[in-house]
Amino acid sequence: MQTVVIFGAASGLGAAMVEYFHEQGFEVIGVARDPAKNPRLAELKVQALSCDATIQSQVEQTVSSLPKEAWVISTMGSYRADVPVDYIGHRYLINAMEVHDIKRFLLVTSLGCGDSWQYLSERSKQGFGAAAREKSLAESWLQTSTLDYTILRPGGLKDGDLTHTGQLSQHQEVHGLIHRKEVARLAHELLNTEQSVGQIYQCIDPELSW
Repeated sequence: MQTVVIFGAASGLGAAMVEYFHEQGFEVIGVARDPAKNPRLAELKVQALSCDATIQSQVEQTVSSLPKEAWVISTMGSYRADVPVDYIGHRYLINAMEVHDIKRFLLVTSLGCGDSWQYLSERSKQGFGAAAREKSLAESWLQTSTLDYTILRPGGLKDGDLTHTGQLSQHQEVHGLIHRKEVARLAHELLNTEQSVGQIYQCIDPELSW
C-alpha cells in the first residue's frame, strides 16, 4: 500500500489532504506542529507525528522515520512573521529528504509565487505578498534539489466537496478559487504521473465564483 505523508495536517488544506487520501485507501501519515488540533487524525486512526518544521533537528528526526518510498506532500504555510515556516521549514524538509533518500515530493504553494508574482494585484501583494515571496524561496530551493518534485500553485482555497471540475494549467495567467479537496484530487493525479516530475502547475476551478 502506498504511503502518503502530509506535512501541515492539522488544519486547512493539509487536513483536507488527509481526508482525501484516507478515503482513497492510502496509508496516511499526518505531520504537524500540534496534531491534536485536528481531532480527525485520531478518529481516522491516522498515524500522527508532531514536528515543528522551524526546528531542524525535529524535521530530520521525523523524516528519518518515514518510509523511503513514501509520497511526501507539504501544505505548510503561515502568514505570521513569528512562524517563518514557508521558506525555512521547507528548506529543512527538502534537505532532510535528500539525506534520507526519500525522493517523491509535492510542494503546495499558491498563485502569485515564482514567475506568477507578476499577475498578483497590488492589493494581494499587500495582503499576502510576504508569504508568497517566502514560498517562492522554497520553490527555488526545491528546484535545485535532487528530489523528484512537483510544485502545485492553487488559487483561493475554500471548503467543499470534490467537484471534479478543477483544472491544472501551466505557463499562463489564471485567477480563481478551488475547493481544498479538489486540490487534493489534483495532487493525487500529479503524483501518479511521471511526467509531472520537475514541473510547476497551477490549479483553479472555473465553475466556482467569488
